[in-house]
Amino acid sequence: MTLGEIAETLKLDVRTCPSEMDRGVEGGYVSDLLSDVIAGAKEGDIWITLQLHQNIVAVAFLNNLAGIVIVGGREPDPDTLKKAEEQGVPIMVTPMTAYELAGRLYTMGIRRTQS
Repeated sequence: MTLGEIAETLKLDVRTCPSEMDRGVEGGYVSDLLSDVIAGAKEGDIWITLQLHQNIVAVAFLNNLAGIVIVGGREPDPDTLKKAEEQGVPIMVTPMTAYELAGRLYTMGIRRTQS
């Protein structure tokens, strides 16, 4: 499934890199602790977080994540959006909680078999 299909189905608001919505999503990761995401998220994951600062872009870029979804109706600051555009990291936002979004993604078949 692609980021675009997920964004359309779940009515996620795309804030950066709309041209990257054809990226495939291999799995998902939910965490607000950056070191946890660096250690645990896998390439192609969609990352669910409530963090808003620029460092989320660096972590997503480092792990080659498919994109970031910021939950709870929060909006990233302009510096974060600028860095995401420069690095080619899609950021989407939703009013859903992390719990609800993760459940919906799982129901849609976004799963990763542990290796």
